[in-house]
Amino acid sequence: MRLTKSSTGKNLKSSSRILNSCDYSITLAGNPNTGKSTIFNSLTGMKQHTGNWTGKTVENAYGVCKYKSKSYLFVDIPGTYSLLADSEEEKIAKDYIKSGITDVTVVVVDATRLERNLNLVYQIFNLTNNVIVCVNLLDEASNKGISINLELLSKELGVPVVGTIGKKRSTLYNLLKTIYLVCSEKILCNPIKVNSSVEKTFQKAQNVTNKVCTFINNNYNERDKKIDAILTSKKYGIPIMILFFCIIFWITIVGANYPSELLSRLFSFFQPLLNRFLIWIHCPNIIVSLIIDGIYKTVTWIISVMLPPMAIFFPLFTILEDLGYLPRIAFNLDKCFRKCHTSGKQSLTMCMGFGCNAAGVIGCRIISSPRERLIAILTNNFVPCNGRFPLLITIAVTFFSSSTIRGIDFLSGLVATLVVSFIVMIGIGFTFLISSVLSKTILKGKSEGFILELPPYRKPQVLDVLTHSFIDRTFFVLSRALSIALPSGIVIWCLSNINIGNYTLLNYIANFFDPFAKLMGLDGYILTAFILGMPANEIVLPIILMCYLQGKSLINIDGYTNIFNILIEHHWTIITALNVMIFSLLHFPCGTTLLTIYKETKSKKWTILSLVLPTLCGIIACMCTNFGWCIWNFLH
Repeated sequence: MRLTKSSTGKNLKSSSRILNSCDYSITLAGNPNTGKSTIFNSLTGMKQHTGNWTGKTVENAYGVCKYKSKSYLFVDIPGTYSLLADSEEEKIAKDYIKSGITDVTVVVVDATRLERNLNLVYQIFNLTNNVIVCVNLLDEASNKGISINLELLSKELGVPVVGTIGKKRSTLYNLLKTIYLVCSEKILCNPIKVNSSVEKTFQKAQNVTNKVCTFINNNYNERDKKIDAILTSKKYGIPIMILFFCIIFWITIVGANYPSELLSRLFSFFQPLLNRFLIWIHCPNIIVSLIIDGIYKTVTWIISVMLPPMAIFFPLFTILEDLGYLPRIAFNLDKCFRKCHTSGKQSLTMCMGFGCNAAGVIGCRIISSPRERLIAILTNNFVPCNGRFPLLITIAVTFFSSSTIRGIDFLSGLVATLVVSFIVMIGIGFTFLISSVLSKTILKGKSEGFILELPPYRKPQVLDVLTHSFIDRTFFVLSRALSIALPSGIVIWCLSNINIGNYTLLNYIANFFDPFAKLMGLDGYILTAFILGMPANEIVLPIILMCYLQGKSLINIDGYTNIFNILIEHHWTIITALNVMIFSLLHFPCGTTLLTIYKETKSKKWTILSLVLPTLCGIIACMCTNFGWCIWNFLH
């Protein structure tokens, strides 16, 4: 159970309430990327997001664990390198530890980087006495030839020291036992405090590390350094990054086609059964049509189109994350973002936006500067989320490849991947451009810079990745899309079934927008589909097809050739397809993202700007390409 959100005040109040039902309160603190959230999940059975990069925990998370008939409230606070700076995660961590509501603070340290981690340990010693040091990642230390004398370390620090491997629950029993003994005062903590001088703290940490650590191989990081020399180099870093994303997009494009088709057939099989059931229980015809043609078809389209690519994209993306590659992306793009006077961490939140822009907006909490965080929020929508990929992929395959078969073959999948990757690069370019413009206008300022840890490369925990990315990410995003799709299906049904004269309301709306849409190289039905698709981008294409075929409900067309023929019959050209892809990339955020932006900024002004800004970019970009196309045709 996750009991609170981001604000420190709410955290303290919420923990005080839940503490009344628990015997003890335990705080998990530590540097980022020490496995703190993994230990939290193992002890409490929670599903706090974990990964091999800095800044995953951006709010306090709460969970309860029982041991020896006692209940313990575990609080996973944001990872921080220090308690002396002013970033949001450091304030949350420091305020919580100072609050006095916690009985024991467990400081999780990385066994492979003990010296650096001990600096935070000594800072926490100045805030509280009841401290347990948990030396985690002992398996990685062993693989690198690092041996730590835990008993000697305990004597040097004056507090209990426990060794663990966070992903192995069996190694955590000794930690639970030690927590129990400290809480029941059977073990007393007498931390050896150090003068608050930063220099003296670093010197003490170095001396203690030299005493307790034995290094069999002093070059244990040599392999990581050699890999980083390539992946983070000026020459190869960004091209390799683009290659990785192309591979992920290609696997998603090719792989998602088949399960999507199976789901579509499955839902088509159940549709007449549901229809007969509604008639059997004597539902009025209008209600049957509303449920089947409005709600059922909208919801099942989103599931069949959205679920397969998410189920492929999220695990692949999480494997890169678990491997430790995401911080390298931030490192490679840091210079670009600094030129825009924004934070290099924005590259991490931008990557989150590929899965879901709402998740990317929430991830902006890892950026300490309010100005830079706001820029990251306002520009996150410039990268296409998972909901926009089905439209981009379909248009790319039907208009920019030679596919004439029902599925996607290798060649057409490759061409579609290159086109989609090109569109994504345009989005990243707009992210840089608009970030720079905002930094020089309404959000003036210079980049404050940031400390970025390049974590060690780790073997991805594939089973955990598949489980957690599918449950925590795929179903989470899908459930939110479906909650918005339900009322959207009703609205679409009403607009396509209510007639005024010889035309439906949908026809009137499309005809109203048609002159303006023509200037963008689109038509009224396309622009109407984007507006009606605001609750969920996945339904834009089926609305377009429904309008063209004058249907009364969303239409599922099997095969890219059939879709291509319908679009060609309604005067689509290459420039129409290109502008649809551009506007899909550059238009207003979906309803879920807008709601998330409002919750994060607490401002109607910034929420409205986040809606207007990408839409204006999309309109201008489409008008420019359409105008350029017209000039080209005129000259030739």
